[in-house]
Amino acid sequence: MSAPARIGIVTVSDRASAGIYADEGGPAIDAYFRKVLTSPWEAVARVIPDDRATIAGTLRDLADTEGCCLIVTTGGTGPAPRDVTPEATEDVVGKPMPGFGELMRQVSLAKVPTAILSRQTAGIRGKSLIVNLPGRPRAIAECLDAVMPAIPYCIDLIEGPRLETDPAVIAAFRPKK
Repeated sequence: MSAPARIGIVTVSDRASAGIYADEGGPAIDAYFRKVLTSPWEAVARVIPDDRATIAGTLRDLADTEGCCLIVTTGGTGPAPRDVTPEATEDVVGKPMPGFGELMRQVSLAKVPTAILSRQTAGIRGKSLIVNLPGRPRAIAECLDAVMPAIPYCIDLIEGPRLETDPAVIAAFRPKK
């Protein structure tokens, strides 16, 4: 049996990283994957401040050292001065995957007009897919519902472990052979 897939879950928040309030985004992502994924996986969680160098370093570590096939961030995607998660992601990826952000914004716009302010993005670093999500737990689930059907096949294409989903919850798309 192969080792479980490793999934990085990164909460980007000055206040959560300082213990001023509890991290809700990271646990929401973890719960989502526990509901959706049926293949073995383990979370590699981090809670870090809104600092571009720290975010980039964390993403590099999760991809290059921890061997995470998927790294999902929450927070830091808005227009505020400290919101730099997309810039840090762009600093470390070799292949931008703009369709992820486009789809997440489209889905979010159906719920709230301020979704246009969100700057989620995604990209590939080696054998890791990095996806930036918004910070609110409900928005996290909505965005993951939109992009999750494509994530397992993307991981296949970058030679990562096979992720299986529960088709009763989210059906992963893979082309017919």
